[in-house]
Parts: sequence; structure tokens; C-alpha cells
Amino acid sequence: MKKLPLSFLFTVILVTTAPSAGFAKFTGMMDMMLKMPNGSAEITYFFGTGAQRMDMFMQLEKIPEPLKTTVITRESRPDEALIVNHQARTYSQVNLRTAAENATLLDFDSNYKLSRAGTAVIKGYQCEHILLTSSTEKLELWTSKDVADFSTFRLLQSQNPRLSNTSLAKTLKNSGIEGFPVKIVQHNDNGLYLMELMQVSSKPVAASAFAIPNGYRKTSPGQKAVDSTQKKHLRNLMEKMKDFER
Repeated sequence: MKKLPLSFLFTVILVTTAPSAGFAKFTGMMDMMLKMPNGSAEITYFFGTGAQRMDMFMQLEKIPEPLKTTVITRESRPDEALIVNHQARTYSQVNLRTAAENATLLDFDSNYKLSRAGTAVIKGYQCEHILLTSSTEKLELWTSKDVADFSTFRLLQSQNPRLSNTSLAKTLKNSGIEGFPVKIVQHNDNGLYLMELMQVSSKPVAASAFAIPNGYRKTSPGQKAVDSTQKKHLRNLMEKMKDFER
């Protein structure tokens, strides 16, 4: 089964787990559509008061039963996410800082080049078109400051430790890219990935929307931090492998 590219996953997670100060004025829901070479997914974001939630309903080829996953984050615990598996009726706590650090060690793309491709109107929103290219992929973002009350929302915030260390995130930050990603397109060896905003609904969201469903069992995510010796070894290995890109 093909996996979502690391940078695409980071972009999706960024929308869900970015610090809530940027969207404190907005409460409501956002519906997005995701198309992949091996399936599709419907994504719904819930923005409450001090809490966020992402529901992903995914249909993959060769898997008859749809997969439904929920990710819950809270302002009071900024480095933690609750991952809910509805098929297994379980949930686990994930340390986002550790997840980002471990994933960064596997982020082999360090040569992202960014260019601005003008503006376009997507779903009625005035967007800036951003092009990002590396040795393995081409990523396009259409970002808007006009979505809901996201005028102060930054696509990358330097105070967000979960994502600020990746090469992709650093490239975005250094270029001062702002706005909500209304549309994301990625081309790589696996094929085409497309995520697009479908609808925005401004309304109160009940606190119960950010609670674990009754009867769900807590499990371990099986995620361990990488110690300093392992990090040094992996980084040295990565640098040697990157020599082949030059």
C-alpha cells in the first residue's frame, strides 16, 4: 500500500494542530476533500474554544471497509494529540514533539526551492499560489488570509515546535508564507495527491465534540523517543545519502 508522503502529512497535520491563537475568533467546521493515487478521503475539521478535531473518513483501494480516524488537540496540552481508531474502538496519546523529531530524522528532502506563482480565486477565496520543488516532489499550495477569521493565521508559526524543524516548514517560514491552505497539490513518484477546501461553516461547536467516545479503550501508540546517540547516527547517515542528490 502506498503511503502519504511525509511532507503532505505534515501539511495536513499543520492545519489541525497549529497553535490555536491564530484561529481563536473562529468556531465552526471546515470540510475538505483528499484524493490519492490509491483512494480518497473526506476530512472535517472542528474548531472549538481551545480545542481542535480532525475526522478523516478514508476509502482505500483493495480495502473494502472505510477507515475512520479522529485526531483531537487541545490548547491546554499543545504537545499532545489524541488519535482515535473508530474501527477498533481505541485511542492513544501521541507526543507531537517526539513525533516531529522522529519524523524529521526521516525527512530526506533538504533542498526545497520556493517560488510565488501569482494569485488565483479558489472556492471564492483570493489565494496566493506557492510552488515548492525538491529532488523528489513538487508541491503546490494556494493559501488565503480570507478563510473564516483566519486573517492572523500563519501557515507556519515559529513557536510551533512540532513542525518548525522540518526542511519544508523552514522553507515556508523563511519565505513568510501566510494564510490557510485552501488547496494543496503534490506530485511525486507515487502519483498525484490533491486536498481542497469544500465548505466552511461558522457556528458554535459543543465541548462534547472533543471528548473520547464512551466505551473506547486506551492503547499505547508504540512510539518511543530516539536517544541522542541514535539521532547522531541517523543524521550522519542522512547526510551521506543526501550526497547522492548533488
